[in-house]
Amino acid sequence: MSISLTPDQERFIQTKLQAGKYRSAEEALEIALRLLDEYDRADTEWIEAVREKIDAAILASDQTPPIDGETFVNQIIERFRQGQKNLHLG
Repeated sequence: MSISLTPDQERFIQTKLQAGKYRSAEEALEIALRLLDEYDRADTEWIEAVREKIDAAILASDQTPPIDGETFVNQIIERFRQGQKNLHLG
C-alpha cells in the first residue's frame, strides 16, 4: 500500500522525528494507527453504554406511574431550592 501525506502531515511527522520521539516515520504511523483503533473502540464502547442507559431508562419509565408536567417542574424547582439551601449552609 502506498500512502500520500499532505505537506502539513509530513512536517508533523518530521518534527516528531527530529525531536527524537520516534525512530522512523513508520513507527510514528504505527502508533497513530494504534491510537486510532483505541479511539474507535472507546467510541463504540461509549455508544453501547449510552444505549444500555437509554434502554434502562425506558424500562424504568415503563414501570413508573405517569406524572403531570406541573408536578414534575415543581419537584425540580424544589430540588433546586434544597440544593441552594445546602450550599448556603455548608
